[in-house]
Amino acid sequence: MKKLAILVACCAATATMFAQDPAQLKKEGNDAFNAKNYTVAFDKFSNYLKQTNNQDSATAYYCGTAAFEVKKYAEAVPYFDVAIQKKFNTGNAYARKALALEALKKTDEYLATLEEGLKADPNNKTMTKEYCIYYLKAGIAAQKTGKLEAAEENFKKVLPMNSPAYKEKALYSLGVLCYNDGAGILKKAASLSNSDKEKYDAEKAKADGRFKEAVDYLTQASEAAPNDANVKAMLGQVKAAMK
Repeated sequence: MKKLAILVACCAATATMFAQDPAQLKKEGNDAFNAKNYTVAFDKFSNYLKQTNNQDSATAYYCGTAAFEVKKYAEAVPYFDVAIQKKFNTGNAYARKALALEALKKTDEYLATLEEGLKADPNNKTMTKEYCIYYLKAGIAAQKTGKLEAAEENFKKVLPMNSPAYKEKALYSLGVLCYNDGAGILKKAASLSNSDKEKYDAEKAKADGRFKEAVDYLTQASEAAPNDANVKAMLGQVKAAMK
């Protein structure tokens, strides 16, 4: 028993001897981060945080950033969570966490993080851009496969965002979608114009309703971007179809 006790004591002493001073680890991590040596910065910061029980929110944020820079996305996420929980640089912590989740192809978590982050920091440019681009692309993809309701829903998610440029793109996309839908309704109903006037008139009313929606969206898009030639041309095309 005495030999065992001595062995344990020796091991503990050895571990203590080789454990680095937390303050020194943090300093070396800061020096490496400032020199853009992110691999070393992550190693130093993560060891420092392990020794200090993740109490330093600023260092946790920079540790996550260093991990992100060397593509250790899974390792980066929990450090951004520490920064978020302790309210350090909250908007950017959410943004970087979202980007890490996107790189990991965890789409549901990526979107949930963006939505949560935008509640905390509605004007964060990175999150706004990511959110808008995702739903614009999703809308276009749905539209190409004929899923118009899904496309419309995706485009509409962009409208409340604090980004005039992306909002204008969403309005234009909605205008085109509504116009195409109306034109499709009319095309299918064309054969009814002589055989079933009542049914044709009902379908035409649906088409006109979609055209009106298109005009509303395109008018808003034109107000947001008065010099956009595509918007002007599309607005003229829709108005002509309504005559």
